Amino acid sequence: MYAIVEIAGQQFKVEKDRKLYVHRLKGEEGSSISFDKVLLVDNDGQVKVGAPAVEGASVKAKILSHLKDDKVIVFKKKRRKGYKVKNGHRQFLSQIVIEEIVG
Repeated sequence: MYAIVEIAGQQFKVEKDRKLYVHRLKGEEGSSISFDKVLLVDNDGQVKVGAPAVEGASVKAKILSHLKDDKVIVFKKKRRKGYKVKNGHRQFLSQIVIEEIVG
């Protein structure tokens, strides 16, 4: 059984006991969270597609930790103009584990 869920503006394919890294979620480490925007549910070949979400379906997950992603370097340059800009960015993430898919 798997589902396609929208979490923090991004779509993920989730299965039971799968760990995911998603954009930082509000909530403490160890707390449970529920996602109601389930776009598709596949239960052993029986596919339910929502318009836009499946009615009565939800995904329950647990927040394992809050962390930061690897640094991404953004370097801009215009040749022969003396223009160089170097920036770095680290995205805030949350690691979650899927506990249950209802639907």
